[in-house]
Amino acid sequence: MLENRDYTLIIDKSGSMATPDQKGGRNRWTAAQESTLALASKCEQFDPDGITIYVFSGRFKRYENVTSAKVAQVFRENDPSGTTDLAAVLKHATDDYFQRKSTGQTKPNGETILVVTDGEPDDRKAVMKVIIEASRRMDRDEELAISFIQVGTDPQATRFLKVLDDELQSAGAKFDICDTITMDDMEDLSLSEVLLNAITD
Repeated sequence: MLENRDYTLIIDKSGSMATPDQKGGRNRWTAAQESTLALASKCEQFDPDGITIYVFSGRFKRYENVTSAKVAQVFRENDPSGTTDLAAVLKHATDDYFQRKSTGQTKPNGETILVVTDGEPDDRKAVMKVIIEASRRMDRDEELAISFIQVGTDPQATRFLKVLDDELQSAGAKFDICDTITMDDMEDLSLSEVLLNAITD
């Protein structure tokens, strides 16, 4: 299930990512970098042409064919600042998948989008709408998976991500395509399990 699949990482670089509430006094941005590097190395085993990385706050930037060796450079070029326009970057990533699908450029097993974020998006409803609309364009449940990985312990963010995980089908999604996990949960799982949970949630 993890083979023959594309992987996209979306990384939050909003201002709150500078909050130093991680182990050893590190900020969320540094913690996200470590997880991103680990995820990128793992995804590379299944997606050898490198993964797509988006970094976003109020605007987003897209990097293609990123190998784990290039992850540090992406983090060096970006600093936490700005707002959290998650809906726009998620829409770009899902639209891009369906556009490639329509021209036969996707991998046979589809795509996993991993979103590393610490918080609440600027517009919750817009995020839900993007995910619901994406689910309605899908032909089968496993083809597109979106996994939210929460950095930090903002309780409002946790609640919102739980809604994405559990309640989107009752709000009109065709498939349950979201899975959410915290950085702390991630420490107890292997990265393969994290990636599998995204697909089989």
